[in-house]
Amino acid sequence: MIAARLSIVTLGVEDMSLMRAFYRSLGWPEQSSANDEHAMFLTGGGVLALFPLDELARDANTKPPNTFDGFRGFTLACNLESREAVDLAFETLREAGAEIVKEPEEVFWGGYSGYFIDPEENYWEVAHNPFVTFDERGGLIASE
Repeated sequence: MIAARLSIVTLGVEDMSLMRAFYRSLGWPEQSSANDEHAMFLTGGGVLALFPLDELARDANTKPPNTFDGFRGFTLACNLESREAVDLAFETLREAGAEIVKEPEEVFWGGYSGYFIDPEENYWEVAHNPFVTFDERGGLIASE
């Protein structure tokens, strides 16, 4: 059995300094050991890591993709405590230069969410889910 735990999400990046600057501009705390070879941002209950794309592919014993053009078939999500927090997050995203691809709105599952893409076209959802709570670190506690 493998514990159902998502501890680190690592994005293979082409421009480390651009991506580090973007996530810092969102106010995300970066580990002090970060540099232009790797970076780690502390999130509620986990870590967002940035690693050079070619090196990440080599570490995974594969080759890097030919292109990152458009949607890749997955999204990352940041869940917040309220609709107002989502709206404030989108103000911060606009100031940081993020491309907003879907403005926040009420959604079919009963929440409120919108989407942006970061400078290397990773899709992020920012949402308020009224059916979940958070632990003291900001980690999501799913309802039963």
